[in-house]
Amino acid sequence: MRVMTDRGPQGAEPLEIVEVGPRDGLQNEDVTLSVDDRITLIDRAAAAGARRIEAVSFVNPARVPQMAGAEEIMAGITRDPDVSHIGLVLNRRGLERAVTAGVDEVNVAVPATDGFSTRNQGTTVAEMLETLDGIDRELEGSGIPLSVTVSTAFGCPFDGEVEPEQVAEVVRRVADTSATEVALADTIGVGVPRQVTELLGRVGKVADGRTLRCHFHNTRNTGYANALAAVQAGVRVLDSSLGGFGGCPFAPAATGNIATEDLLYMVHRSGFRTGMSISEVARLGDWTGERLGKVAPAFLGRAGGFPA
Repeated sequence: MRVMTDRGPQGAEPLEIVEVGPRDGLQNEDVTLSVDDRITLIDRAAAAGARRIEAVSFVNPARVPQMAGAEEIMAGITRDPDVSHIGLVLNRRGLERAVTAGVDEVNVAVPATDGFSTRNQGTTVAEMLETLDGIDRELEGSGIPLSVTVSTAFGCPFDGEVEPEQVAEVVRRVADTSATEVALADTIGVGVPRQVTELLGRVGKVADGRTLRCHFHNTRNTGYANALAAVQAGVRVLDSSLGGFGGCPFAPAATGNIATEDLLYMVHRSGFRTGMSISEVARLGDWTGERLGKVAPAFLGRAGGFPA
């Protein structure tokens, strides 16, 4: 039996966690954290072992005021060659800001449904795919990697059920770009494990070798089961949010992401090593909750690890 440590079993197969708390975790909260608090959150996440952090979003601050100050945050964080700070962009203007601010990776969100795309991004899916093509061309030669998140891949709050072929068609178009990774996002937390397995199988056939990543919300208490189903299907990159905070301001009743500390407990006990410290992440989840004026949804900070 492998020796269990705070960062996973020694010598175990690695599993990468993309920490999305500083962006997706905060964008729907009533309290807007200061730039200094967000810098502290990002730096402490890196110190806890996160090697990819969705740090900022280059969206219109009038629409998402919680994400204002992206340039100041990128200028203030501790830069480490082993840590990739990701910036979310939705259009060419956002890309210009992200490149100027010095992000390490650009992530573009492309919804699978027109209902969500028009409300969240003001474009149809087809138009967003054209925008993605333009962003891809602009990034050529920059050395900044591109990843794409396909949102509402498991269900849409406006269009309802989403057919796997609909998601696969978006992924097929993404595979025509230089994107190295495609994330399937359950934006409103409606997916179930069987759906995860089936969709990954379908999308894997058209992803043209791109790394597949998954992003789950625990809105209906299926997020962790879905994450385990994704891992069992071969996915080795998962998104999660410190404390379990998160949600989308343009998706009704879309509650928090799966909590990083709870996910770490599950995958470490399942035989994977993440390199992230459960104890440090749990403390950071509680710290974030204190600043937001609420109790973190995560359970591990309350129950503690096992063995104690």
